[in-house]
Amino acid sequence: MTLINFQKRWRATWNPDMYHGWGKSRNYFEGWYFKIVDPAERFAFAIIPGISYGKDGETHAFIQVLDGKKCTATYHEFEHNAFRPSDKTFELELDGNFFSPDSIKLNLPALQGELHWQDRYPWPKMLGAPGIMGWYSFVPFMECYHGVVSVHHTLQGRLRVYDEEVDFNGGKGYIEKDWGESFPNSWIWMQANHFDAKHPVCLSASVAKIPWLGSHFIGYIVGFLLDQKLYRFATYTGAMMKANFDENTVRLSFKDRKNRLEIIAYKAEGGDLMSPISGNMIGKVNESMQAKIEVQLFEGERVIFSGEGRNAGLEVAGPAQELLTKKWRR
Repeated sequence: MTLINFQKRWRATWNPDMYHGWGKSRNYFEGWYFKIVDPAERFAFAIIPGISYGKDGETHAFIQVLDGKKCTATYHEFEHNAFRPSDKTFELELDGNFFSPDSIKLNLPALQGELHWQDRYPWPKMLGAPGIMGWYSFVPFMECYHGVVSVHHTLQGRLRVYDEEVDFNGGKGYIEKDWGESFPNSWIWMQANHFDAKHPVCLSASVAKIPWLGSHFIGYIVGFLLDQKLYRFATYTGAMMKANFDENTVRLSFKDRKNRLEIIAYKAEGGDLMSPISGNMIGKVNESMQAKIEVQLFEGERVIFSGEGRNAGLEVAGPAQELLTKKWRR
């Protein structure tokens, strides 16, 4: 790796929403996840631009589109040199499409137009924790890294959707990303920011099997935004968890010294997205955008929030039974 690429990667370490793959040519992927829902909640999409550098040397750029209402997914492939990220900030141009923390411009068969957003709530940076992964952000051998660009924001603009002009003004959005070699062997992921509340209420939660120095551990990262305060529960914060699921529901619980978060997610039909294995986009994961998620947040034994999120994203992937525990554990 050249000094210039090292400097670019080091800058990106402190700004997780930026591109991290400078100098990579094999065994690497990177992708961003833009969720958009119009104010009438007729349309819900996840738009996922990214780059794939396969183990076999095959490389291409892509944009996946998950239609959360139709439960279908399309995969648009591009030459790798069409992928043009900035090394100064998070900006990405890809064959007439543009992505940034504050806007997207789409020129795809089913989606055309430009959206901007306001009131963006980024994941807060802290000393020694530049993003959602905390100090794990600095570990150089992680299989997969994760970032949240915006926990919640309000959409502005219009898109042409399947030849219909659709007003997205006042809709809701969310942005996250992943980069590394492969997705975990198994994981549970969920996200929702459609709660009936006066102020934004948003949930992002993931539990996964993480390879670590020849072994593994069960890692988890949870953010719950309520009244402009982000409650965080994670492996690196010392929080504890319980997890269980059956054919229809997923139940997750997290607690620390002050708070406890109880989550029940109800499964729904989804669409199949491509996922990375050693950089190659050859895996598949089914994601629903029609799940419902019941959330309760406690301060001690006092309930400080209780509500149900709709238009929720939900994935249960791989042999997820290995993530389950009926007892509290770190």
